[in-house]
Amino acid sequence: VKLVESGGGLVQAGGSLRLSCEAAGLDFDEYTAGWFRQAPGKEREGVSCVTKLKGRTYYADSVKGRFTISSDNANVYLQMNSLKSEDTAVYYCAAQTRPTHTYCAGWTMDYWGEGTLVTVSS
Repeated sequence: VKLVESGGGLVQAGGSLRLSCEAAGLDFDEYTAGWFRQAPGKEREGVSCVTKLKGRTYYADSVKGRFTISSDNANVYLQMNSLKSEDTAVYYCAAQTRPTHTYCAGWTMDYWGEGTLVTVSS
């Protein structure tokens, strides 16, 4: 399985970006897909996850109402609106194929992309 992110870049505060993640060897219609981020000097955090098969989604409180996750077959997307400087981070796509009781935690993910940098200028 290989996950490849794209769509990161530099944007002004208040702007929008759409991140994409393409999976090779995995169908996001069957498993949980997630976006995580890590800002400089901070721990990785779960941003959003989706399990299309179960109609389940999760958003971190810090992004609720601003970010939207979606997926189809081999792709998962993260639409990011009203971006803030604190959204600056490397964003990672991840996939979970094993069932767990915990949802959208980094340790539950089985596959990771290499990340894409999002920089929000204030």
